[in-house]
Amino acid sequence: MKIAFIYDAVYPWIKGGAQKRIYEIAKRLVNNGHEVHWFGLNWWNGNTTIEHDGVYIHGVGKSVPLYKNGRRSISEALYFARKLILPLSKDNYDIIDCQEFPYFSCFSTKLVSIAKHIPMVITWYEVWGDYWFEYLGRKGIFGKFVEKYSTKLPHLIIPISEKIKSDLEVLGVPKEKMRVVPNGVDFYRIQNVKPHGEEFDIVYVGRLISHKNVDVLLKAVTFIREEIKDVRVAIIGDGPERDNLIKLSKELNLQQNVKFFGFLEKDEDVYAVMKASKVFVLPSTREGFPNTILEANSCGLPAIVIDHPLNGSTGIVKNGYNGFILPLSEKEISTRVLTLLQDSNLLNTLKRNSIEFAKSHDWSVIVKKLENVYKGVGK
Repeated sequence: MKIAFIYDAVYPWIKGGAQKRIYEIAKRLVNNGHEVHWFGLNWWNGNTTIEHDGVYIHGVGKSVPLYKNGRRSISEALYFARKLILPLSKDNYDIIDCQEFPYFSCFSTKLVSIAKHIPMVITWYEVWGDYWFEYLGRKGIFGKFVEKYSTKLPHLIIPISEKIKSDLEVLGVPKEKMRVVPNGVDFYRIQNVKPHGEEFDIVYVGRLISHKNVDVLLKAVTFIREEIKDVRVAIIGDGPERDNLIKLSKELNLQQNVKFFGFLEKDEDVYAVMKASKVFVLPSTREGFPNTILEANSCGLPAIVIDHPLNGSTGIVKNGYNGFILPLSEKEISTRVLTLLQDSNLLNTLKRNSIEFAKSHDWSVIVKKLENVYKGVGK
């Protein structure tokens, strides 16, 4: 098959969940004999079309900031949507897989799909619904409209989890128009990574932004420290909240307990810290399908995530099997972490479960499932 992916941010120049998913899937589709193209913005130096890991990557326009004042830039989204139409329409494809964000490119892809008679799918990562009003204020009515109308564009929607599928059903998308294909993990590659030299009890990996609630994790550590004085926590990631979080850790007198690694460029370095830890905590209230959970599970770490309507993590963690789903509460988080750290039998059981769960999500399994979905579109 000849396949086109649509997403403005391109891995590895821009790191993030959606682009990492495309990258991992695309290079494996190439290995399976398919011709794969990726249309995004030009984040690299040199020709507008390059080949990377066998994938043809097309820069349809210059790189412009994806975010403005901490939010996805509407002007960037419109720019990408406008610049996409002509390059995408120059060739024929068996299928076009457009990513849900940043929405406007879905409409451009639809125009090309109609003009060229090419089946179109949209991979869906999050459903915001009423959260649009919190994000944009009264202008949220427009975001909510665009989100809902985007669901009517493709021949098929690919939600990345059962939770996202359920959320889309609330928007009125019929079940028969959806096929779930979850995110995956490079399971066998992770097994070859050696643990970091330092040992940690808890690890967090992700952007340091407000809805990730890393401050709640730090406050939970103060309760854990009452019973385990030398508890060790690794915080991996960077973002606008980093200075505030470092300040908070000092105010809570956690300098000896918490280590801020910042952003780690190499995935292997992240995996090494995970392998030197015991529990993964992701206190975020808004996620699609965070790959960090599967990566942590691959390292044998159960994941603690938050029960929230906008948190897709709850569709990945099976409560009591490969982690726990808890309210957003430092006391609840501290109690559960203490139970795991003090009950080696329970921790080892969840470790085995986590590894088995992650193995079933190896990218080779996911790509095979996606191939079957692609083949069935339009039939």
